[in-house]
Amino acid sequence: MTDDSTVVLLIEDDPNIVDLVRANLLARGFAVVVSRTGADVTALVRDSGAHLVLLDLMLPGVDGFDLCRDIRAASLVGIIVVSARRGEQDKVRALNLGADDYLTKPFGIDELLARMTALLRRSRSAPAAGPGRPLVFGTVSIDLDAQLVTKAGEPVHLTPTEFALLRELALAPGHLLTHATLLRKVWGPGYETETEYTRVYVRRLRAKLEDEGGPALIVTEPRAGYRMAAAE
Repeated sequence: MTDDSTVVLLIEDDPNIVDLVRANLLARGFAVVVSRTGADVTALVRDSGAHLVLLDLMLPGVDGFDLCRDIRAASLVGIIVVSARRGEQDKVRALNLGADDYLTKPFGIDELLARMTALLRRSRSAPAAGPGRPLVFGTVSIDLDAQLVTKAGEPVHLTPTEFALLRELALAPGHLLTHATLLRKVWGPGYETETEYTRVYVRRLRAKLEDEGGPALIVTEPRAGYRMAAAE
């Protein structure tokens, strides 16, 4: 393993899937760490230096949703759930617990790689040129150049996906951004109909940035999308 290898932590108990994914990732220069049980998952994420986690939900003797929650509570690492559970409620639950993406089995390697690439790009992208000064929305300050968000002067820790969504909204205050537009810009082409992604992630941003009973930072336009409140 080289120092600049992208480390993928694969949490999966199916040996066929482990062999398929590991072989394809190794062939493309990734470093792969495998856990078949999810035991000590937060320590494993830390000690492996993982840049991305591929997480199966149905593991022997452990709840994959609990693992997703524990990983997100301890780390901002990218999480792609890869599961045979195809229900809408399962996807929304995983996203609510911190997953960045949800891929159902069976899946193609090309699709998995495309989703990994998009997530790693969000995680590693250099700060894009912002307006040169922080954008201020009430007590929330967003420094796009430094990728720093504060609320009442205290730092707010956002995942790369949360920050990418907030950035799109903050750069167009007062303007309606449709679900399809946000999905395409944040998650990439092909996600335009995955409206549960924007709904879940806007709820997460609101939970971190808005005060209960206070003014709305992100305004919902029913059946259309969202708009950011006007900046100060």
